[in-house]
Amino acid sequence: MCRFWFFVISYPIFSFLLANSARLDNRQTFIVKTQNDLKPSVFKDVESWYSATLSTLDSKKFNSEKMGQTEDVFHVYKTVFHGFSARLTPQEAKELEKHHGVIAVLPDEIRHLHTTRSVQFMGLVDNDRSSNLLKESDYGSNVIIGILDTGISPESASFHDQELGPIPSDWKGECMEGENFTKNLCNKKLIGARYFTAGYEENLDIMINGSNQVKSSRDTDGHGTHTASTAAGRMVPNASLFGFAQGTAVGVAPKARIAAYKICWGEECRESDILAGIDKAVEDGVHVISISIGGTTTRPYNLDPIAIATFGAMTKGVLVSASAGNSGPVTMSVTNTAPWITTVGASTIDRRFPADLILTDGTVITGASVASGNWSSDYTNKFFPLIHGRNASKGQIRSLRSATCMAGSLDEELVKGKIVICDRGGNARVKKSEVVDNAGGVGVIVSNVVPQGEGLISDSYIIPGMLITESASKKLQEYMSSSSKPMGKIVIRGTQTGIKPAPTVASFSSRGPSVETAYLLKPDIIAPGVDILAAWPDSVPPNAIASDPRRSSFNILSGTSMSCPHVSGVAALLKGAHPDWSPAMIRSAMMTTAYMSDAKGEPLLDEQSYNESTVWATGAGHVDPGKAVDPGLVYDITVNDYIQFLCSMNYSTQAFKRFSPKPVKCDKKQNKPWNINYPSISVDFGESRSSVVVTRTVTNVGEGASNYNVTVVSPKGVNITIEPQTMKFNEKGEKQSYTVKIVGDKVSGSLGSIETRLGKLIWSDEKHIVVSPIVVLWHYDLF
Repeated sequence: MCRFWFFVISYPIFSFLLANSARLDNRQTFIVKTQNDLKPSVFKDVESWYSATLSTLDSKKFNSEKMGQTEDVFHVYKTVFHGFSARLTPQEAKELEKHHGVIAVLPDEIRHLHTTRSVQFMGLVDNDRSSNLLKESDYGSNVIIGILDTGISPESASFHDQELGPIPSDWKGECMEGENFTKNLCNKKLIGARYFTAGYEENLDIMINGSNQVKSSRDTDGHGTHTASTAAGRMVPNASLFGFAQGTAVGVAPKARIAAYKICWGEECRESDILAGIDKAVEDGVHVISISIGGTTTRPYNLDPIAIATFGAMTKGVLVSASAGNSGPVTMSVTNTAPWITTVGASTIDRRFPADLILTDGTVITGASVASGNWSSDYTNKFFPLIHGRNASKGQIRSLRSATCMAGSLDEELVKGKIVICDRGGNARVKKSEVVDNAGGVGVIVSNVVPQGEGLISDSYIIPGMLITESASKKLQEYMSSSSKPMGKIVIRGTQTGIKPAPTVASFSSRGPSVETAYLLKPDIIAPGVDILAAWPDSVPPNAIASDPRRSSFNILSGTSMSCPHVSGVAALLKGAHPDWSPAMIRSAMMTTAYMSDAKGEPLLDEQSYNESTVWATGAGHVDPGKAVDPGLVYDITVNDYIQFLCSMNYSTQAFKRFSPKPVKCDKKQNKPWNINYPSISVDFGESRSSVVVTRTVTNVGEGASNYNVTVVSPKGVNITIEPQTMKFNEKGEKQSYTVKIVGDKVSGSLGSIETRLGKLIWSDEKHIVVSPIVVLWHYDLF
């Protein structure tokens, strides 16, 4: 009778009851890593083994099965990560760790999303040299990019398949049907789509079917559509956001195939679902994974499910490109720092969307905006009173909530008919315009505060609005303090190109050094990530504000979420041009050909202050696709090389099993952290004078016979010698090694500080220039 009742009750109701009963007994979701070669032969498959293992836990019997899994198992991983995700109490999780074949039980944590001309700016259009990359790779037509994000809008013109050839023969994926998403929405461009809800649903009070989310691969957020079209969108003429950035929109690899894996619901991305997406993407046959997602903090690689999963992807030959994070300009804020991940920071391009705040004393304060609406001339031609949010608090109580224009914090009587100044932070910039609008304000000025500096981002406010810099904010406050009746008007100027200097490092782009190790230069590289125009779902407001009636097929976003797919697209082109290159070789080609100076030959600046940028902001430099297709020499990294690097981190035997099911043999001579065969060199000296010998091995991918000579630019206070100083190659594919002896003098510094010195070594055969940054770091009781 009970079994009959189980089948007739509706699935959503049953799941709702199960989820809520689970909460009552303190259950949480966990990711369980297993060693599958230890599965007893009595079990026909891993699912039955997992079920039996869970059934032995004291606090609950796991007897019922659904779709081959226990009720509390909601994901099974089989490709890059062996194991499952399940709902357990903390006590059950601890007990499970003791079981035979269980390597680790990790909490299922939340990750968050990190957002036309950029392709031209990178030299992929109207540039003969760079066009060679497009031609050699056939625009990426045989390469599949897996986009792990919020899904995709399949109807977008950016994903049409006209004049595309057959789907690559190694594709094994599918177009998964779901709510408002049928198989026929996939084509020869969008070749696959899947969605993963279980981890998200296990942590909700109701199922997705009962929420405002769409249970399918359809993008109801916009982020996934934007990143997918940035990486590989087709050419679409007359694209713009309400007339801003008008022109032809095209992705970096316009013929590359897209497979969409929806693993985020809103801005919440459960690690268990991300892991399922990576696992399935590799099984499906993608060549590149693009993931614009990260945490707010970093964890040791052996405790990070994403680092473990992407290690598995790397062993299968899949390049993983990930966003560095948007926590800049704070140092040591970079995320996704595992050495097998290509970590991407953000830069500006030579296009801006200026807006002016004109004050009654004639002062003009310039900021940025793509605000557009059917506003009357009274809004655009008339001066309005100015008031700061902190002076418009409900109950006359000044607070951070009112200063930053948080929901419900503003007094309508004080705000009505005025332009409100809101400090940045607390809530989304565009959300502040909604708060001001609801309180009766007619405009919004969002002000950068320390340490955001001079960085500008253009947003689509629902009322006339703009972002101003930190220095402009101080000027505005001086005016308001000196004026008895401060007034101003907002003028949106439109699109401006040819901006200099460009590129600069975006102020929000997360910075190194990595918390996990100073022996890796992270981010690896930077790429366009500010004010990027790309495809957008027609059903989604451009600013994610539900009350906004405006719609557009394209949107302008900023973030390392936007820089990551630029590099994913470049990686796809390089893979198309060089199918035999490993992920490490592709990353090396991008890093050693990156540039550290702008079009005038001046060092790249940091948008936060417009001072010279640091290597912890730029990594190896700005990606240069045209040069990356023919780098001359590359630094390859094998699975064992990565293992030896992990050996240097003194992981336990149990921790190593999370990366390799086979016993690991650490080589004491090889496993020095500075000896990982990375294109950059980073060493950490502590407080005293030190020396270290670094070994690197290069592979000749250029012409068969060539001679490379080395040039060294030593960091200040450091002496560097290279042996040998000439490398002679007889054939393509030949490998040669060299050593770098680095001797550093003692550098003074305050307690807890980091002192960094930058140099570089350059190998050249007069045709190719192969550059490796050399970073020498002194720390003072910091690590």
